[in-house]
Amino acid sequence: MVNNLTIFENYKIRRYYDEKTETWYFSVIDIVAVLTQQTDYDKAKSYWTTLKNRLKNEGSEVVTNCDQLKLPAQDGKMRETDVASPDILLRLIQSIPSPKAEPIKLWLAKVGYERMKELADPSLSLDRARDNWQKLGRSEKWIQQRMMSQEIRNKLTDYWKDHDVTKDEEYAILTNIIHEEWSGVNVKEHKDLKGLKNQNLRDHMNEAELVFTALAELSTRQIAQTMNAQGMPENTIASKKGGKIAKNARIELEEKTGKNVVTGENFLPPKKEIKKIK
Repeated sequence: MVNNLTIFENYKIRRYYDEKTETWYFSVIDIVAVLTQQTDYDKAKSYWTTLKNRLKNEGSEVVTNCDQLKLPAQDGKMRETDVASPDILLRLIQSIPSPKAEPIKLWLAKVGYERMKELADPSLSLDRARDNWQKLGRSEKWIQQRMMSQEIRNKLTDYWKDHDVTKDEEYAILTNIIHEEWSGVNVKEHKDLKGLKNQNLRDHMNEAELVFTALAELSTRQIAQTMNAQGMPENTIASKKGGKIAKNARIELEEKTGKNVVTGENFLPPKKEIKKIK
């Protein structure tokens, strides 16, 4: 199952792709947020809860046909959330009066078609990621670093998958070990430093942070391969060793430059000042 995030008119929509059934599953709350033009997650969630109860009372099959999958929540943790396939969402859309109904119908159809093309030609997914980052104002240099970092990350998780590390929770534990070892802070502390909530940490890293993350994960994979690490205990050892290599390099660079590699820099939009009415 492929985990991804997509964007519709600046709204982030969480989704999963089931390779076996070749079906996209989208977060219902995120779709509701778009339809109701609600930027407050809790209010969108409340709207969906009310609508879900009404549809159940009316005997609608839409709610019963929704599934639940673990998706990144506001606090960054993986939590169960209601998801639905495009055909179920199209039926759900009929229950929400919104000027965005027709545009999102067309968008859902387009997303499905694009995924089929990407399966036939994986390079298209890289082009889409690059295009999204460009739209978010990232520089070409940053995009290159981000894509390099992601490729290294994918090779590491592929190794884990083939060597008895299979649960999402185990991936998260090993990732946190590597991150804390090289950076001196765990993933949550790093996100807090940058003022992030449900945003992807790597999408808000500066160039140096991306490079050292990549070095730590590259080192971890190569050490694990040398050890032929199997399961959590052995991959934990490899993760600590890989992270330490990047840590030593980080410390040496900081001593030479007098600047911290890990910072609170992010790509969040500036906060709007609230003018007081006198």
